[in-house]
Amino acid sequence: MSKATEFKEMLFSKAKSDLKVVVLPESGDERVLRAAGELLKSGAVKLILLGEKSAVEKKAASIGVDVSAAEIIDPATSELHEEYANTLFELRKSKGMELDKAQKLMRDKTFFGTMLVHKGKADAMVSGASTTTAETIRPALQFIKMKPGISTVSGSFIICLEDKIWLTADCAVTPNPTTDQLASIAAASAKTARDFGLEPRVAMLSYSTGESGSGADVDFVKEATAKAKELSPELAIEGPIQFDAAVDVETAKVKLPNSPVAGRANVFVFPNLNCGNICYKAIQQASGAVAIGPILQGLNKPVNDLSRGCKVEDIVNTVLISAIQSQN
Repeated sequence: MSKATEFKEMLFSKAKSDLKVVVLPESGDERVLRAAGELLKSGAVKLILLGEKSAVEKKAASIGVDVSAAEIIDPATSELHEEYANTLFELRKSKGMELDKAQKLMRDKTFFGTMLVHKGKADAMVSGASTTTAETIRPALQFIKMKPGISTVSGSFIICLEDKIWLTADCAVTPNPTTDQLASIAAASAKTARDFGLEPRVAMLSYSTGESGSGADVDFVKEATAKAKELSPELAIEGPIQFDAAVDVETAKVKLPNSPVAGRANVFVFPNLNCGNICYKAIQQASGAVAIGPILQGLNKPVNDLSRGCKVEDIVNTVLISAIQSQN
C-alpha cells in the first residue's frame, strides 16, 4: 500500500473516531455536493450545507447525490441570522462596523458559515471552490482570530510520496514573512504535522547549510530559526539548511553531521511564499506525489481554503483534515 493510500485511509479512520460538524457554504457547486455525498455516505463527518433548502436538494438530486443526512441552512432566512448579525456588530463595532452592514454580511454564506464555527454550531468550515482565498480568510481573521503565540496565518500542504509523508509551508498565504512570522509558521507547521501522526523534524530551508554561507537571506533564516526555537523549545528544528542536507542522510553526514534533523526532515519551512509554492508544485509534478491542502494554520478554529480548480477528492480530503484539526 502506498503512503498516499495509507494516509487517506487514516484520514477517514481518524475523522470517524470523533465525529465533527463541518460547514460547506458553497452548496451551489456540483463538486461540493458530490464531495458531501461521499462524506455523508462514509459516516466520517456531519455536514451543514448553506443555501435555500429546496434548491440544494433539487440540485443534489439532479446529479444523483443524496444529502438528506446533512443539515441545510439558508443564511437569509435562518432564525440564527439576527443573533449572528448582532454578534458580528458587537465584535467589530470598535472597527467601525454598523448594525445594518453586519446584517447584510450575515446573508453572505462565507460570513455566516464562519460565524457558525465561531459560535460552536459547526466545528470547522471549508470554502473556496468558487471564492478567493481572501474571501475565505477575511471573516475568520475578523472574529475567529489567531491562536495565542501565532502571528500569522499560513498554508501548508501534506505531500504523500510513495514511501514517506512530508509537510511543506508556507505555500499559500504570506508572501514575504518577517522573522517572527516565519518562526510562527514553523511552530504552526509542527502542530499540523503532529495532528496527522507525524513527529515533526523541521527544516528551515535556505541556499546555505549551517555556517557555510552568508548574506542577508541566510541571516534571515538564522534569525527565524532562533526565534522558532524560543517559541517551541521542544521542537527538533534545524536552520539554515539546504534541501539536500535536509532529506539525504549521506549529504547530511558531510554538511551537518551532528544534527538530529539533517537527513531526516519531514517538515519543510520555506523562506517565502514564492519559494514554497514553486517547490511544493515541483515536488508534486516531478514525483507524482499527492499534495493535500492548503491547510490553513494559526487560526483558533479550523477554516480551510480550497483551490477554485479543486476536484471532488480534494474537497473530501480537506473536509476530513478540517474535522481532524477540530479534534485537536
